[in-house]
Amino acid sequence: MKKILTLVSIAFIGLTAKAQDSNQGLKGAWFATSQFGYQQTKTADVKHTNLSVIPIVGTFITPTIAVGAGLGYINLKSDLNSNESTKTDLIVIQPLARKYWNVAGSLYFFGQAALPVITGKEKEHNTKINQFGLSVSGGFDYFVTKNFSVEFSYDLVNFTSTTIDPEKGPKTTVTNFGLAHMANVDSAYLAGGSSLTTPLSVGFKFIF
Repeated sequence: MKKILTLVSIAFIGLTAKAQDSNQGLKGAWFATSQFGYQQTKTADVKHTNLSVIPIVGTFITPTIAVGAGLGYINLKSDLNSNESTKTDLIVIQPLARKYWNVAGSLYFFGQAALPVITGKEKEHNTKINQFGLSVSGGFDYFVTKNFSVEFSYDLVNFTSTTIDPEKGPKTTVTNFGLAHMANVDSAYLAGGSSLTTPLSVGFKFIF
């Protein structure tokens, strides 16, 4: 009888420990991902390119809530003709928070709020660019393994305020608000209205 009780006790302790681990979910885990984008617009001999690379690192503070930040780079270049071009280098700082809900198995839905700040300047005319905003997005995250996932997200709400301050001439302030849309830098600065942010994002995430 004592042996049976001992075995039952061991089994109960094991199940309890397993349940506690399950309830912990991803709490304490770290994740790393990156946003990458490339856009090119060409009209005759005029070409505009937009390259962005934003690595993101974060951690789960609860089993379903994660916080993190991105620190990256955006390069905007316009080739107006064979002898004239402009280049803009921008730094991106983007703190963010996410909430996860399990849909089924390894598939999760998440909501994300981010506060992107973009700053830099266009070199040829010494034009300073500053932008801050708020982005709310939703998406799906599929965990292929416990250490790797594929995610898809879409901007739901996007607000930005962009200041374009040339060395000579008046300063321009552009305020954008969009629902399920993208934020654009005003065409007074970028011919064709090339975008700093895009509404659709697909990426990979590593969890460790």
